[in-house]
Amino acid sequence: MPLKLTTPRRVLLAAVVAVLTLVGLAFPATAAQIDDQFRAWLSNDLWPEAKANGISQKTFDAAFAGIKPNLKLPDLVMPGEKPKTPKKQHQAEFGSPGSYFAEKTLRAVTAGGRARAGSNARTLAAIEKRYGVPAGIVLAIWGRESGFGAAKLPYDAFEVLGTKAFMATRKDMFRKEVLAALEVVQRGLVARKAMKSSWAGALGQPQFMPTSFLEHAVDFDGDGRPDIWNSTPDTLASIANYLVNHGWNKGRDWGFEVTVPAGVSCALEGPDRGKPIAEWAAMGIARVNGKPFPPNETRAEGFLLMPAGRNGPAFIVTANFYVLKEYNMSDLYALFIGHGADRIAYGDKTFSGNWGAVGGLYRSDIATLQRALEGHGYDVGSADGLPGFKTRRSIGEWQVKSGRNATCFPDAELVRRLK
Repeated sequence: MPLKLTTPRRVLLAAVVAVLTLVGLAFPATAAQIDDQFRAWLSNDLWPEAKANGISQKTFDAAFAGIKPNLKLPDLVMPGEKPKTPKKQHQAEFGSPGSYFAEKTLRAVTAGGRARAGSNARTLAAIEKRYGVPAGIVLAIWGRESGFGAAKLPYDAFEVLGTKAFMATRKDMFRKEVLAALEVVQRGLVARKAMKSSWAGALGQPQFMPTSFLEHAVDFDGDGRPDIWNSTPDTLASIANYLVNHGWNKGRDWGFEVTVPAGVSCALEGPDRGKPIAEWAAMGIARVNGKPFPPNETRAEGFLLMPAGRNGPAFIVTANFYVLKEYNMSDLYALFIGHGADRIAYGDKTFSGNWGAVGGLYRSDIATLQRALEGHGYDVGSADGLPGFKTRRSIGEWQVKSGRNATCFPDAELVRRLK
């Protein structure tokens, strides 16, 4: 017989249910609950926009058939939760920039690049003729990004991109990428089953995000479609096309390792402080190999680059260096590619300048230093714990103003003094 509740008992039961509901919200959603929310998001949120963009129901359903959120991916925010504040870093997160140029890593790229330069000589010559990008640059990027195509791409692109568009810290960016991935399949450029990616959703041997695939991938082998997973000509030409579309200057180098006299401030670094290379030379900056700067370069703009301040090699780079940086927003990445390209072309020669004994700081220490410099009115870019060029030159300017020798790089003493 059904239980009959008096009004007071109904009120009490409702209160108990409400409390239990609130308690339930305090616990993380289960995987099954997240799966259900993901399917609802696909149907009610992503599908209407995809449909408005010309994606068919057939393409959409095939893309996400059997797909569940991959909760093992990094940078996710569980439904109903706020992004977590990073915990205090107990291990050094930032070492010497020199570690980025480990000889083992460089040799893998440069030796592999030279081997493939011979076997792909005709293709590379045709690419350089059409796009104006030297073979060494293209090969260095190919080697760095995917080990010349040997790197495995174990992830389903729609699993990665869908998960991140639904619940990543940068879900707006990944929403754009998953919609682009749907367009790739809709246009028949790639079969659904071939949409394999890295854990970040990057596609193929050049590691293009889907928007970059749509904008820059080319068919260079003449089979009617751009295939950056299996076609070497398409892969290499797509890399060159990416660089050209980002402003590559045909006939210009990427940069030169140089010596910088003590009287030239390291705080002159940065892409917004360029000068004709002839002016840098007039200040006493010279190439480490003793050769003059090429005549076509002396009239053009160059930029001082000192990735470790006075504690490492120095360079005069060209606008092409910053095009390389568009591939991966890191000075060290662009420098690796430029240096690797030189080694592929001219042999394995290390930097002349030595990387000093710098590093060993927590990123939180560097962020503290950056905030202190901001408090003194300096533009450090952002207090992210990474010493980019704005942070480096701000350090140099503060050091000079404080009567110290400018090193333009963070160290433990600076952190203590500026805390």
